[in-house]
Amino acid sequence: MKLLIVALIVVYAGGVWKFWNGFTRTNFSQSLPNRIGLSLLWPVLFVANKSYRSNFRKALKG
Repeated sequence: MKLLIVALIVVYAGGVWKFWNGFTRTNFSQSLPNRIGLSLLWPVLFVANKSYRSNFRKALKG
């Protein structure tokens, strides 16, 4: 169980890191608050929003 929690934390942190570093490749407004919010909420937005999924994939390419 603890291994699963650690794995989820690693995946979440990795997603935040990759999205943060690739944020300039997205179509989102390049403001700092926008960057922080969209980076931290990536799992929810990835599941719920098709446009976000597309931009998330753009951010990860690079």
